[in-house]
Amino acid sequence: MTDRITVVVITHNRRAQLLETLGSMTALPDAAPIVVVDNASGDGTADAVEQRFPSIRVIRSPRNLGAVARNLAVREVETPYVAFCDDDTRWQPGSLRRAAEQLDAHPGLGVVTGRCLVEPSLTEDPITPELRYSPVPGPDWLPGPALLGVMAGLSAVRVRAFHDVGGFSDRMWLGGEEELFALDLAAKGWWMCWDEEMVIHHAPSAVRDPRRRRQLGIRNTLWTLWLRRPLGSIARRMVAVLRSAPFDRATFAAVAEAVRGIPWVLRERAVVPAGVERGLVLLEESQRNSVARRYVG
Repeated sequence: MTDRITVVVITHNRRAQLLETLGSMTALPDAAPIVVVDNASGDGTADAVEQRFPSIRVIRSPRNLGAVARNLAVREVETPYVAFCDDDTRWQPGSLRRAAEQLDAHPGLGVVTGRCLVEPSLTEDPITPELRYSPVPGPDWLPGPALLGVMAGLSAVRVRAFHDVGGFSDRMWLGGEEELFALDLAAKGWWMCWDEEMVIHHAPSAVRDPRRRRQLGIRNTLWTLWLRRPLGSIARRMVAVLRSAPFDRATFAAVAEAVRGIPWVLRERAVVPAGVERGLVLLEESQRNSVARRYVG
C-alpha cells in the first residue's frame, strides 16, 4: 500500500486518543504511510507521536488551521490517493486496500466514503441511511450510491481531484467543511460514492466544545448555501436548517457570524451546474427528516 494511498490525520489537543488511533492504524494488515498534522496542540501531541511512532511524518502547524491542515498534508504525499482519518476514527482491516482498489478501477471517481460504526456498541452512524439510500443519480459504472456530500474522516480521495478544487476552504475552518468541498468536486465533474464494505470505527471524542461546533456547523452550512445554490434553494434550505437548531444565543451567534461573511460570499459565489443542483434537490427530503442533521449541542 505504500505507493498507492497515504493516511492523513489532523489533531488538536487529543494526544491520548490520537496515540490509540495511530496504534490501530499502524497495526492494520493493509497499513499505509501516515502523515499527522498537529494543529498547535498544547499537550505535547507532536512530541509523543514522534517518540512512539518514528515512521510517521509529523507536520507541526504553528496555529490551529482546522480542516485546512489536511491541505498541508496532501501537499506532502506522493501517492495517488489519500485516506482521511480523524484522531477519533479508525479504519478497519481491508478498508484502505478496498478504497485504493475502487479508485484504481474507476478513474472518474473522486471520493469513496465508507460505512461508519460508532463505538462502543458498533451501531451504524445515524447518517448511514442517507448514504446507503442516496437518491442522487449516477453513471452505471459507479460502484456504489452516488453522493453529493462526504464525511472526511470516512473517505478516501483521489489526490488529483483534491487539488482540482483546491482542497478544503480556509473560510470554513472546521465543522461541515466537507459540504463545499463535495459540491466543488461535483461541479468539476468528479463523482463520489458510498461503499458498504469500507468500514471505519468512530469513538467520538469527549474533548470538544459542542456549542461552538454547532455554531460552526450552522455558519458553514449557510455559507455553502449562499455560495453554491440558486436563490430558491437557498430560501428553502435556510428554513429547514434554522428550524432544526435550538432557538438560543448560540444559533443567533452562528447566523450573525454568517451574515458578516456576506461581502466575501458575494464576491466568491459560483452556483453549481444544473445537474448538480437537481441532485441536491433530490436530497432535500432525506435531509429534512434526518436525525443526523439536527444542529444541537
